[in-house]
Amino acid sequence: MPYLYGEVTDVRHPMATPESEPLTTRRALQEHFAVPPEARESLPKRRVTDVVVHETADPEVIVAEFAYEFTSPDDSTSKVPCIFVMRVRDGQIIESRDYIDSIRTYTARGDLDLLIASLRKGAS
Repeated sequence: MPYLYGEVTDVRHPMATPESEPLTTRRALQEHFAVPPEARESLPKRRVTDVVVHETADPEVIVAEFAYEFTSPDDSTSKVPCIFVMRVRDGQIIESRDYIDSIRTYTARGDLDLLIASLRKGAS
């Protein structure tokens, strides 16, 4: 997935909870997407569904509307709606604003306690 992005890029998650730093290189994106091998089995599987791409007046900019569908180890599923506003140049994403519901994402991954702990830490 990181190879869809330019070597230099600007990826931000404006709705992230807790707040996150911009990802400005392909290497940073590789680290962002990396899942340690020992964690892969316990994590829910994630796939992209319901994709709709909207063109804009700027030929480099698209709006991608989709959902992440999570399937837990017990085979239950949940969807997290997303909207990404991306600038694509020469076939690579060079800028993206990724709008994802943090609460639904943490819930779907079974990490709601992690979210609550990070919110408590931020409040102190």
